[in-house]
Amino acid sequence: MKKTLIAFALVAGSTMSAWAKDVVDTAVGAGNFKTLVAAVQTAGLVDTLKGPGPFTIFAPSDEAFAKIPKAQLDALLADKAVLTKVLADKAVLTKVLTYHAVPAKVMATDVKEGKAPTIQGQALTVRTGGGVMVNQSKVVATDVQASNGVIHVIDTVLMPQ
Repeated sequence: MKKTLIAFALVAGSTMSAWAKDVVDTAVGAGNFKTLVAAVQTAGLVDTLKGPGPFTIFAPSDEAFAKIPKAQLDALLADKAVLTKVLADKAVLTKVLTYHAVPAKVMATDVKEGKAPTIQGQALTVRTGGGVMVNQSKVVATDVQASNGVIHVIDTVLMPQ
């Protein structure tokens, strides 16, 4: 009986500690958001996303970042002045990243079709027929819970207008 209680306490404790991580630490721990986490750090958004929230993050995986068309990457790389300006412009990076965040905790079972306002200010378009789509991006994993919100994994980087 005592061993059962200890085992239950260990399992319950590990579940609670997993949820004790905020969305940033949860993304770091997942291991498949290295590019996103680096961008969040570069933009200076770590403290914001470690705040109380709640947040729903539509998080592009490293695979999603790898999908950026080669022609776009080549064009940027060919013009080093443009590349330097884009990388140096935290405002642009911040605008893109905050477009992936909704200022509310929305679990997969609560997703409704329509517009979802983002922290950036523009709304995302959510469609639910045949799987959940956010703009042109497919939600590939849902409900990665964190202490201050939830992460839903998407297969494409979202770009605001």
